Amino acid sequence: MTSVSLTEWIDEKTAERVIAAALSRGGDFAEVYGERTESIRIPMEENKIQGAETRISMGAGIRVIHGEKQGYAYSDDLSLESLLEAARVAAYIAEGGYAAPPQPISRQTAPDYYPIRFAPSEADVRGKVQLVQRANAAAHAQDPRVRQVQVSYADNTREILVANSEGLFITDQQTMLLFRVVVMAVQGKEAQMGFYGGGGRIGMEYFEANPPECLAAEAVRQAIVQLGAAEAPAGTMPVVIDNAWGGVWLHEAVGHGLEADFNRKRTSIYSDRIGEKVASELCTVVDDATLLNKRGSINIDDEGVPGQRKVLIEKGVLRGYMHDRLNARLMGARSTGSGRRQDYQCIPMPRMTNTFLEPGEYTPDEIIGSVTRGFYAKNFSGGQVDISNGNYVFNVTEGYLIEHGKIGRPVRNATLIGNGPNDLTRVVKVGCNWAIDPGIGTCGKDGQAVPVGVGMPMILVSEMTVGGTSL
Repeated sequence: MTSVSLTEWIDEKTAERVIAAALSRGGDFAEVYGERTESIRIPMEENKIQGAETRISMGAGIRVIHGEKQGYAYSDDLSLESLLEAARVAAYIAEGGYAAPPQPISRQTAPDYYPIRFAPSEADVRGKVQLVQRANAAAHAQDPRVRQVQVSYADNTREILVANSEGLFITDQQTMLLFRVVVMAVQGKEAQMGFYGGGGRIGMEYFEANPPECLAAEAVRQAIVQLGAAEAPAGTMPVVIDNAWGGVWLHEAVGHGLEADFNRKRTSIYSDRIGEKVASELCTVVDDATLLNKRGSINIDDEGVPGQRKVLIEKGVLRGYMHDRLNARLMGARSTGSGRRQDYQCIPMPRMTNTFLEPGEYTPDEIIGSVTRGFYAKNFSGGQVDISNGNYVFNVTEGYLIEHGKIGRPVRNATLIGNGPNDLTRVVKVGCNWAIDPGIGTCGKDGQAVPVGVGMPMILVSEMTVGGTSL
């Protein structure tokens, strides 16, 4: 693929002209967001490579803010004429008020939280195909009960540019790599699925520590362990949630409720509760965009604000929310670098990056050993949460009974049903085995999907409702 930098289309002089046009009908703030993405995807199914899908997209969005009102227009044509037309449309939508003269633009430099040794964009396609073939062969060879395998390799390189009426002009190049393996195992009339993968803002060096064969082996293990599993019990009991990917529980049950837009509108259960105790004193919840090479990490957010580490809940006490520019302005706060958007066609909103629970002092054996009878949730497929009250339902894809302090037989078709704020107060043990997920998380909000990371150590919740079919 050939690369043409965004700055060849939108330089400082162009950005100043477009911002002036955006504020021509009044407004508090104006912004130009440019984006160029090159991507490739190589799927394999039924032992056949389905093709190498390559795409290039480019465009820009112009935003004007007046109070709570936002005017937004975008174009996939980066000519000056098209950008000025989009600016005039955004200005018309947000019309009103006095427009302060925009500040002279000054180019700034972003930090670097995702250094890369071997850029995927420079790697040979044949090498990427071989990675997919290796995973497929390994999955089929591991167990004769494996009947179907799907493998997918994907990477993209995204260049973004942000310029605004406060004088900012900044760019960032964001690489993303993702490798997935899905298997179906069959025993008699029973079929079970297993899924695993990983990646992040990292180069081809990812596969040095994560060979395709190992990724395939974990997907197979997850499928095989569910064959012959008993139906999950139903009832209230102690629940152990595993580390790493278990953080998706925290992301849904707690994280969304701490995004600033919900709290400004007072639709979150955490609204107006800064300084209050909202969790067990064992719980410190952090959103951190600065973790090296992780899927949710960002050098700058999609409003040009540097990525940051935010302590949201500290030893059980609510300390703050995740802010974008608009909600920070309206709430008298500062942006926390949480303004994110799916692409140039979308308005930014406050979103999570890498959200996790900090580690505690207990070993996994100590946590499991303290439970006489309970449930161990090892893997999830996601869930749903009501932001207004914190109620959630999670689907468990790999779960086990805990009997007399030991992990017992696997069970299937389990769900976790609870309330985020209530369950955080019931966390009675936090493990020392902190880990972040392998790099596969995507978060949806208001129709926009963005990559995120989740993490935590193993935890014990003293009481939680497990939904199942066995009593």
